[in-house]
Amino acid sequence: MMPIRDMVIFPHMMTPFVVGRESSVRALEEALNGDRKIFLATQHDARMDEPRAEDIFSVGTIGNIVQSVKMPDGNIKVLVEGLERARAVEMNDSDGFFVATLQTGSAELENTPEVEQLVQRVVSLFEQYVKLQQSLNYETMIAAVRTDEPAKVADTIAANLQLEIPEKQAILDVFDPAERLTVVAAVLELEIEKLNMDRNIQSRVKRQMEKAQKEYYLNEKIKAIQKELGRGEKSEFDDLKKKIESAGMPKDVFDKAIQELKKLEAMPPMSAESTVSRNYLDWLLAVPWKKKSKETRSIDHAEKVLNADHYGLEKIKERILEFLAVRQLVKNPKGSILCFVGPPGVGKTSLGMSIAKATGRKFVRMSLGGVRDEAEIRGHRRTYIGALPGQIIQSMKKAGTKNPVFLLDEVDKMASDFRGDPASALLEVLDPEQNTSFQDHYLDVEYDLSQVLFVATANVMHTIPGPLQDRMEILRLHGYTEVEKLEIAKQYLLKKARENTGLSEKNITFTEDALTEIIRSYTREAGVRNLEREIGNVCRKVARRVVKSGAKYKETITGDNVKDFLGVPRFRDSAVHEKNEIGLVNGLAWTEVGGSILQTEVQILDGKGKLTTTGQLGDVMTESAQAALSYIRSRAHHLGLPKDFYRNIDIHIHVPEGAVPKDGPSAGVTLATALASALTRIPVRRDVAMTGEVTLRGKVLPIGGLKEKLLAAHRAGIFEAILPEENRKDLADLPENLKSAMKLNFVDSMDEVLKLALASPLPEIKEDTPEVLASVPPPPTAERRAHQ
Repeated sequence: MMPIRDMVIFPHMMTPFVVGRESSVRALEEALNGDRKIFLATQHDARMDEPRAEDIFSVGTIGNIVQSVKMPDGNIKVLVEGLERARAVEMNDSDGFFVATLQTGSAELENTPEVEQLVQRVVSLFEQYVKLQQSLNYETMIAAVRTDEPAKVADTIAANLQLEIPEKQAILDVFDPAERLTVVAAVLELEIEKLNMDRNIQSRVKRQMEKAQKEYYLNEKIKAIQKELGRGEKSEFDDLKKKIESAGMPKDVFDKAIQELKKLEAMPPMSAESTVSRNYLDWLLAVPWKKKSKETRSIDHAEKVLNADHYGLEKIKERILEFLAVRQLVKNPKGSILCFVGPPGVGKTSLGMSIAKATGRKFVRMSLGGVRDEAEIRGHRRTYIGALPGQIIQSMKKAGTKNPVFLLDEVDKMASDFRGDPASALLEVLDPEQNTSFQDHYLDVEYDLSQVLFVATANVMHTIPGPLQDRMEILRLHGYTEVEKLEIAKQYLLKKARENTGLSEKNITFTEDALTEIIRSYTREAGVRNLEREIGNVCRKVARRVVKSGAKYKETITGDNVKDFLGVPRFRDSAVHEKNEIGLVNGLAWTEVGGSILQTEVQILDGKGKLTTTGQLGDVMTESAQAALSYIRSRAHHLGLPKDFYRNIDIHIHVPEGAVPKDGPSAGVTLATALASALTRIPVRRDVAMTGEVTLRGKVLPIGGLKEKLLAAHRAGIFEAILPEENRKDLADLPENLKSAMKLNFVDSMDEVLKLALASPLPEIKEDTPEVLASVPPPPTAERRAHQ
């Protein structure tokens, strides 16, 4: 007798297995030496290596050893044919193996109609089972049960059923063939019902998978495959969730991000909508929500940085240091919005970079020149293909912190069209009361810009909408004086030019006279860009000589040899006329690039009282000319002119550089002085410049851009100016060297202007002679008023 595990052997079946236990090998050898018969019974617990008699089922199968082969590892592979079932009456251990005394039962069954019907039912059930159980070969199984022996049919079917060991043993325990067929039929019915149920469930799942859940199932499968491939313990979605949790988002943004992540998980990975959703999550994670730069609040450090980077600009530096002082006293101050307004080349953009350097913040710059689409500020909605956040959010991503210095360059050069008005979109960004909840169309969540230090730059103010101006603190940067330009050249520009051209101080040196000559004769500007270019031009020419003559070549640039490098001077040393002339006046004008001298000419011609203006004068300036003429006519007597002087003359007013458009009211005193000079034939002083708006009564009104205009006069070599009295308060903004270098005359009326400007005094005439009074018509009587 041999105990076997994990299998039940039925009669009429050929079964191969491997024998390895020492007791089983001895029993096998004993059987082979005898009649090759062996009793095979299944043990209760397959894990037991040395079972006792009570650990083995009593009912088993007598088998005939058909074949045995000894394997190299000592085990024996045997093929056994089951003959009949038997019950062990007694089991004894003899010489290291079991010997059993068996009792066999009768296996004969008469083929009665009832038995045949039972067999047919069992075979029919087995056919259904084989069809449902895909692991069995239909043809082989059906051929095996086509026999006339009912007992063999029952055993063959039982052996091929996929049942647990106790269930198979229960069928083996039944000795009566008819009863065994009934048990097999019942088991078949139960198994068929289970298989049908599984099949129905599978078909239902399959139908659902073909709809929405198929995609989810495949996604889960992909995730499982990725895990098996060793691509991290957690999936990509787990990583995204972890990033969202650690990003420091506000609660409403966090909820939206988690909701978007859940939608993304449910989408097929290759769909277009999945890409849009993933890009949106990437942008939400890329924007800084809590990361801040550690701010340097040392005023001494900031002062050193600002002085190292820029010369002059004392008011601007003072305002920046005030800002830092407030930062030290207030824990969470609202973001300031500074706007630097001034001509090109005075250092507006580089000031923004210096502020970032002085405060230890990140620096980002956004150029607004030519921007005319509101979506550039607020972004596009996600419904559009290729949608992106606006430049504000993109720049915040670039900065990587929520408190950078944000430079809005050229804010005065924005335009508006059918796509919207970007200047209006900036209203929300540049308002400390509103930018705590700035909403970009793409992100569609509130973003806090209140900790950003916004710095805007502009050349002019009139193109910036009023509401936008109201939100910014305007800091004006005026043009540099000649002395300031000289210092800037010595401290900054020379060093930079040498580095850019690979020269050293041994190769090239500039004298102070040379720099002054470049400033006066080769540049006319408010800033220092052209000065930097001209110095660079000289350095490049010297660099060529160094390459040609050797590294020891040295050149000293002086006021006398500058023209050898830069050619003929582009500007005269002075715009002062060679002599005092009649009807020619030096006016002062303000332009976007600083101040300039505006010469005004008046010529008197024979005619019929016509006034002509040329030189591309705008409407305001033309009206100023008419007002000036009306003033002259009202003061004709005081100027020694006949009361009808204008009847037989034409007056032509011309402002040279006729290709350049000119406009504005501040040329009023210039026009009136030129008219007075031309009519009285008294020359105007060539060394005086003037500016101011004039009224019909001869009052002089204040003007703007005083510093730029005086700088222009200083550059042109004119050191005396006539200014409106109300502009006296602006003296505080003028540099000391400019105030000390120029003689400033403040006037209230045109009479004072003429006294100062004309080369010789007007003729003395008695006030209000009878002749003059006679020319004034009497007031209308009551009768005349009624007639009128």
